[in-house]
Amino acid sequence: MKFAVLADIHGNSFALDAVLHDMDVLGVTEAVNLGDLFSGPIDAAGTADLLMERSFPSVRGNHDRYLLEQERADMGPTDQVAFDQLSAEALDWLGALPTSRTVFGDVFLCHGTPMSDTTYWLERVEADGTVRAASLEEVAAEAGDVDASLILCGHTHTPRCVRLPDGRAIVNPGSVGCPAYDDDAPVYHVVQTGTPNASYAIVEREGREWAVTFRSVPYDFQRASACAVRYGRANWARALATGWFDK
Repeated sequence: MKFAVLADIHGNSFALDAVLHDMDVLGVTEAVNLGDLFSGPIDAAGTADLLMERSFPSVRGNHDRYLLEQERADMGPTDQVAFDQLSAEALDWLGALPTSRTVFGDVFLCHGTPMSDTTYWLERVEADGTVRAASLEEVAAEAGDVDASLILCGHTHTPRCVRLPDGRAIVNPGSVGCPAYDDDAPVYHVVQTGTPNASYAIVEREGREWAVTFRSVPYDFQRASACAVRYGRANWARALATGWFDK
């Protein structure tokens, strides 16, 4: 079994289109999608068209939840841009997605952790805002009794694979469409990959184990960055163009 793992597209249809083309070149026809699909000052409508056409098994992320549960006036400025672009059909499609699910027999999908769409799983944020890799003990504690050989998560936009002592593998494929961001929870911090490329992963079962290949795909990031400029999101524009975040 071989399939692609997508996460955190954030309305970047240009990056998504490049990833789909990369999959085609590699002959990978199946994929799963780990949430935060549309929220970004780029092209939520175009992203919805691409995803709804393919119907990859998907789950919702925290920003998907904000688009569905919050009044527009209560949304952040980036969520507002996405909300204004999305059709009622796209929002209905998004609302029908679960927050977690099991596919392909024993592959578990979630956005943050099995119990939370806002908790970091493979990373931790220190009191001074430093972002570090979570320890094996911290990672294992979040896995609990999830009965799956492969557990897939997103949310931190950081590609990483951790194998637990019991053999379960936990993979974050990185972000298709948003290579850097800042957040205030639990304290102010910045996550940045240092590249504008679109990130995703390809996983393949080899016997009882999973082989993981991380892909970093170049695309016309200037088009995405120009969209962010047009919507008044200068920090997004720099992040999309460089992979670094500037307040």
